[in-house]
Amino acid sequence: MSSCNSTLKLAPGALVEASPQRRDGKFRNPVSMHKLGFLKTLKLVATMLFTRPVGRVPTQAVPVNVLNRAQLLAAPDDSLFRLGHSTLLLKLNGQFWLTDPVFSDRASPVQWAGPKRFHQPPISIADLPPIKGVILSHDHYDHLDYAAILELAAKTEHFITPLGVGDTLIKWGLPASKVRQLDWWESTMVDGVRLVATPSQHFSGRGLHDGNQTLWASWVIEERELRVFFSGDSGYFDGFKRIGDTYGPFDVTFIETGAYDKLWPDVHMQPEQTLQAHLDLRGKWLLPVHNGTFDLGLHVWHEPFDRIVALAAKNGVPITTPEMGQAVALKGPATTEKWWLKVLEREFTL
Repeated sequence: MSSCNSTLKLAPGALVEASPQRRDGKFRNPVSMHKLGFLKTLKLVATMLFTRPVGRVPTQAVPVNVLNRAQLLAAPDDSLFRLGHSTLLLKLNGQFWLTDPVFSDRASPVQWAGPKRFHQPPISIADLPPIKGVILSHDHYDHLDYAAILELAAKTEHFITPLGVGDTLIKWGLPASKVRQLDWWESTMVDGVRLVATPSQHFSGRGLHDGNQTLWASWVIEERELRVFFSGDSGYFDGFKRIGDTYGPFDVTFIETGAYDKLWPDVHMQPEQTLQAHLDLRGKWLLPVHNGTFDLGLHVWHEPFDRIVALAAKNGVPITTPEMGQAVALKGPATTEKWWLKVLEREFTL
């Protein structure tokens, strides 16, 4: 097993090329991904264009707990607020951290087309308190929001990224001194918070010609007696058990559960795999993310919640599914109401 590096790693260019995750000019997963092939690709295109199921977008308002700066400053340490999709706001050691901040109306290279938000963020970037660090998992548009990064730049001390993603931020105008880039199994410390870049099974790219030029990662986040895991995006793979054996158990795992389909099994997990990843990681509480904000798959919008909650109940796994903006105590989460059922009730009664 590669040893974790407790020292800071900065990687403008040279370390990207030297990464063991990079072969033949691109970053690679340890196991080759399945290829759709011509017929399956045609099927996927036809499905996306002509036969996508109804119910992918809620017709009634998703509940949002509106937040303000005073509330956040008064919140106890080890609090979490889900802001939407994979955007989480954590308060650790008196400081605030954001994962994959997406605040734009659309997860898209343009704001006149592409997947549109089901709900507004519980708080604007302007109203956020100072941010100690932004943690990025990869460069896809539903995880790396250009407008949000530029607005966050002035109020954020550190941007912690996988290799190559930090170079993108620097190209966008962020000072290199604010950017820390890590390869898998490397770590860094920021004011008592330890962050470890751990593997995931995914891919990267924001255009037609930059596929897999930047790395993707999951993250271990440690602060005093608290340890949490953020999956970013990933297909199911044996890396979850390796991470769990190395860094587990975790108080809470934030694992993607949404935008899945049998046509792309390598890059997003079915809910059954999400549950298994949580068990592999030796997680105590599961908080599913990557759902409830954008239409990025072929399933109805509430299906990820329905399936993962049922699976957790069947297997005796504690799970919390907070409303957007609802506070979660990371050291003692609580089972939350199934808020999406109330949205469905309103949909069915109209």
